[in-house]
Amino acid sequence: MLLHYLDLSWRSFKRTPLVSFLMVLAIAIGIGVTMTSLSVYHMMSADPIPHKSSQLYNVQLQTMDEGHTWWTGDDIPMQLTYQDAVNLHNAPTPDKKVAMMRTGFSVYLDSDKVKPFTGEARMTTPDFFSMFDVPFIYGGVWSDQQEQSAAPVLVISKELNDKLFAGKNSIGKLVYLDDDSYQIVGVIDDWPLNLKYYDLNNGAFDKIADLFLPFSLIKAKELTSWGNSNGWKHENINTYADRLQSEIVWIQFWAQLDTPEQKTAYGDYLTSYIEEQKKRGRFTREKPEYSLRDVNQWMEYNNVVSEDNKILVSLSFVFLAVCLANILGLLLAKFLRRAPEVGVRRALGASKRQVFLQHLVEVAMLGFIGGLLGIVLAQIGLLGVRQSYEYYKNIATMDLAMLLSAPVIAITTCIIAGLYPAWLVCKTNPAIYLKSQ
Repeated sequence: MLLHYLDLSWRSFKRTPLVSFLMVLAIAIGIGVTMTSLSVYHMMSADPIPHKSSQLYNVQLQTMDEGHTWWTGDDIPMQLTYQDAVNLHNAPTPDKKVAMMRTGFSVYLDSDKVKPFTGEARMTTPDFFSMFDVPFIYGGVWSDQQEQSAAPVLVISKELNDKLFAGKNSIGKLVYLDDDSYQIVGVIDDWPLNLKYYDLNNGAFDKIADLFLPFSLIKAKELTSWGNSNGWKHENINTYADRLQSEIVWIQFWAQLDTPEQKTAYGDYLTSYIEEQKKRGRFTREKPEYSLRDVNQWMEYNNVVSEDNKILVSLSFVFLAVCLANILGLLLAKFLRRAPEVGVRRALGASKRQVFLQHLVEVAMLGFIGGLLGIVLAQIGLLGVRQSYEYYKNIATMDLAMLLSAPVIAITTCIIAGLYPAWLVCKTNPAIYLKSQ
């Protein structure tokens, strides 16, 4: 019976090609606009590391004195001071933790084949690569001993390796950063990351760094931060050592806590750490404050998906509703024009239910065709987003879930729009049209 309904629907499309085309175009445009905004929203809000997002926690400490406020919702700075980051990293718990900072260098080789250029770098500790599942194609991460000794080593991205060494195995080769040479110990593979959830302070949708170096080089080379650095009180900072011992917050810190018990134990440790620092004249607030947020909580805390994005999605669905309102009018005109034919079918024994289902199959086919065309229009829209906003390059795309959702949304909305016209035409009184014949 379904095949028969599909055949009748196709015949109906061919009898009224212009009206059918207008309805398909209307639903396609509505779906195209909706799926463009919905796909961006979906990719922005998607869990970037679903298999362990509940095990990775960003660490915040309330370092400010009483009376000082921050711009965050809970009044806690989003980053740590250098001294706190080093202390927490050197602590015995947990097993995996990472301190990091964004910076950059002038990059060049001992060759005239590649012109010098500026490269973004991430100063980090060895656990960064295992905690955030960074894949390697050559080599691996530097050792703990190299981290402790501030060894001049680095890991580079596949993109940079292609640029400098034509994609060949570059382990052991030297790269010059500013005035010093560094030996390559690892090359990471393409890292499918929609957003830099581990550093939302410095551009959530910016591309990942091309250079990764030991965190200990910050102090050894007196490196400056390319990220956010914020202070809350006046301090006399005359030397780099003063900066390292200051209350300026500029370091990101993450800890991997695999179980609720580990999270509780680490929270107890942070409380004892704050109490210890209070004895040294820091953390003067009466109540110790810290925060541990997992990946998704950290994204929500930083408003990765802004209200503007949510409003844009809502407006796109409003636009889809307008398109459906126009389709409703066209369906009413088309179905009611077919009333004499329906009357004859009813007189020949077709039930109201069969007539109703036939017309719903027709609008479902209309939605399916419009949904497929809408995917094409959505791809064009997403291409425009990628061309207009470079930082949306990784998220202005449709994954499998969105590709499947487009025809489902189109069919569902078309069926909703077609319920009233289909119900109206199935109420046709056969006697009226038999007498007119």
